[in-house]
Amino acid sequence: MIKSMTGFGRGEVTENDLKFTVELKSVNHRYLDMNVKLPKSLNFFESAIRQELKNYISRGKVDVYVTYENLGESSSRITYHKEVAEEYLSYMKQMSEDFGLENDVRVAKLASMPDVLVMEEEETDEEELWKALKKAVDIAAEGFVKTREAEGERLKEDLLGKLDTIAGLVAFIEERSPQIVTEYRERIQTRVCEILGDTQVDEGRLLTEVTVFADKVCVDEEIVRLKSHIDGMKKELTDGGSIGRKLDFITQEMNREANTTLSKTTDLEISNRGIELKTEIEKVREQIQNIE
Repeated sequence: MIKSMTGFGRGEVTENDLKFTVELKSVNHRYLDMNVKLPKSLNFFESAIRQELKNYISRGKVDVYVTYENLGESSSRITYHKEVAEEYLSYMKQMSEDFGLENDVRVAKLASMPDVLVMEEEETDEEELWKALKKAVDIAAEGFVKTREAEGERLKEDLLGKLDTIAGLVAFIEERSPQIVTEYRERIQTRVCEILGDTQVDEGRLLTEVTVFADKVCVDEEIVRLKSHIDGMKKELTDGGSIGRKLDFITQEMNREANTTLSKTTDLEISNRGIELKTEIEKVREQIQNIE
């Protein structure tokens, strides 16, 4: 199954009063470009999240949003630093003696001094955090992949339709190409007869002229390669997988063959079909940019 590079997924997990929400959004990109936005308290999980998501994603510009809530009792606690308070008291006593001032320090004043009473966050078990966070990441990634696969299926059907159109244009050029050689021979023969009248036409020279012309306008090799590329692309689309880069290469080769065909022909009908062929190949190329 092929995947689009456009996708969205959301995962939410609540375990042991820990609630994690993970959202994934992606657009086209040549490579895998992942932007992870985390609460500061979870920054140390960024590498693990990236590694986990690589199991699901190989290409695309992906934005990852993670939010975290602790739904239980407050995990903050007040810590009393007695040694700091003692140091403050010591200096205040020294200042009282040095300047002859009353030492009027009260508990409330001392408690308000920096670092005497400190609000600290209790440490949470990292393994417990990652267990819940990983579940949310996996749920979001699984939903993300499903949206990519659904869009990929639509792209596949569209591309197969465009390839059928291209195959029809190639078939017309293949059928028309021998006819222009015959028509060229008839034009040359008619022209010579008009100029020479009843004089016998030199069949040898006529054959040489037609042969040279046929060699110049021959697109047999281009037709064979175009048909091969069409079949190859259809097979890749059917087999599925991460085929975006491979399809892009095949499209480049198809475009090269179409250009060569156009440069060789002198026939208006083939030229018109050749232009249509290039237009359809370009449409295919644009769609392929959406495939992982």
